Amino acid sequence: QVQLVESGGGLVQAGDSLRLSCAASGRTSSTYVMGWFRQAPGKEREFVAGINLSGSMTQYEDSVKGRFTISRDNAKNTVYLQMNSLKPEDTAVYYCAAARFGVTTYTLESRYDYWGQGTQVTVSS
Repeated sequence: QVQLVESGGGLVQAGDSLRLSCAASGRTSSTYVMGWFRQAPGKEREFVAGINLSGSMTQYEDSVKGRFTISRDNAKNTVYLQMNSLKPEDTAVYYCAAARFGVTTYTLESRYDYWGQGTQVTVSS
C-alpha cells in the first residue's frame, strides 16, 4: 500500500500564494504518476495537475494554467503544487493521488490507485 499525506493548505487572501505538499510512504515505487485534484462544496472533484515520474511531462487544468506549478522530489518522495495568484474560485479540498503505472491521460480519476485525505484551501476576497 501507498500512503499519501497532503499538507500546506490554509486560509489566504486573493492574490496570495500557497505551496501544497504530498508526502508518499509505503510502496513508493507505485508512484509513477502523481496528480492533484480538488473538490469545492457542491461540485464534482476535478483534475488540477499531473506529473510523470521524471517530471518531464506535466498537465494542467485550463483554469490554473500559468498560475499553478506541479513538481516532485523523488528523493523525498514528495510532490508539490505551487499555487500563485490564488482566486476565491480556487477554494476547495485538494487531494493528491498516485498511479502505479505510466498513463497518457492524467485527468481521469480512474487512472489513479492511491489517494490522500485532502487539505483545505480557502481563498477569501
